[in-house]
Amino acid sequence: MATYKKRGAKKSITTNKETEDHIESTTAEVFETLDTSASRTEEWVVKYQNFILGAIGFIAIGVIGYLGYENFIVEPKEKEAVSELNQAQYYFELAVNSIDSDSLFNRALNGGEGKYGFLDIIDNYKGTSAAKLAIYSAGMSYLNLKDYENAIFYLKQFSADDVLLSALSHGSIGDAFAQLEKMEDSYDWYVKAFNINNNLYTTPKYLYKAAIIGADIGKLDQSISFLKRIEKEFPNSNEGKLTAVQIGRLETLSK
Repeated sequence: MATYKKRGAKKSITTNKETEDHIESTTAEVFETLDTSASRTEEWVVKYQNFILGAIGFIAIGVIGYLGYENFIVEPKEKEAVSELNQAQYYFELAVNSIDSDSLFNRALNGGEGKYGFLDIIDNYKGTSAAKLAIYSAGMSYLNLKDYENAIFYLKQFSADDVLLSALSHGSIGDAFAQLEKMEDSYDWYVKAFNINNNLYTTPKYLYKAAIIGADIGKLDQSISFLKRIEKEFPNSNEGKLTAVQIGRLETLSK
């Protein structure tokens, strides 16, 4: 499990808070009722008016409190988190495109130039969209640093509606387990990755990896089926160009 120090003092950030007045209006419904029914209704209202007014007041306070929380706490916190994330992502992108990348990945994780790194953002902005993305980027940073245990720890925490990122995070966990020579786990995560979504990039990528790992752990039939699926559905992918040789090899082994 990753360990890191919490930062005591927050770096200086300027946040502009904009408040909006929320005006809610309700429209009374009109009913045609008998005079006797109206009388009974009026008697009921008079009898229970304190209870009714109290309930309305409670609901109103709850709505006002929620709107205030959203406008004065959640929204500014999101903006602040995004501001911090931008610098960390900048270091991450530099690292991805750099030959000497370890120092940049470490800076992306731990921060620099008065800005938070991914670990700080995860710790200080829990629940924000920026923190969720920081979890993914932290996992990928550790994967690139060959710290596979920490890569798995963070990537397992990542969840998103974005199917591509979800597939990549699952597949990257498979990569980390493969590096740790835990092939059964690696195979399982590759299968999870290609099952998340059917697309031209991640599906053939992780079908192929699952096929290769599967062949090594005795899952020849499944591996052949994965390769044939690539051959049928993704013939123009990079993996599609490799399937014929692999299918022949595995079919020979399975005899």
